Amino acid sequence: MGMSPHVARLRAAIGHELIQLPSVSVLVVDQDERLLLVRHAGTTDGWTVPGGAIEIGETPARAAEREILEETGIRITPPRLLAVLGGADYEVTYGNGDRVAYVPAVFEARIAGGTPTPDLEEVSELGWFRPAQLPGADLNRFARALLRATGHLGA
Repeated sequence: MGMSPHVARLRAAIGHELIQLPSVSVLVVDQDERLLLVRHAGTTDGWTVPGGAIEIGETPARAAEREILEETGIRITPPRLLAVLGGADYEVTYGNGDRVAYVPAVFEARIAGGTPTPDLEEVSELGWFRPAQLPGADLNRFARALLRATGHLGA
């Protein structure tokens, strides 16, 4: 989907200044206990956890379901909240100069239906990772911090 109308209005008023946004990140686990990670289209900064901004009027759980469906084409089981995070590790500067400090609500869910397929707009590639593969994976800073904070990466 890209930028929501709400964020577009904010950006029109404040330009590239740092804004804080509530978001969701979803740890989708398959029947083999592998974790779904994605590569964002147009970036080379490594694997990350799928998710995105929470829209105005949307619950975090609904945002988790929507983001996974939009980015991967799958429906998930009701997501279970694991953590709410924030801080410098969750600040992102986009290629156009926009700066965002995300406050991600991190959920875990299973696949309820559909075939995982990257949407090719926001996500260019999907990958399944066993827990033992995560420490050596090419993760971006955001994903590495999130996986460490939720106990998926070790200390």
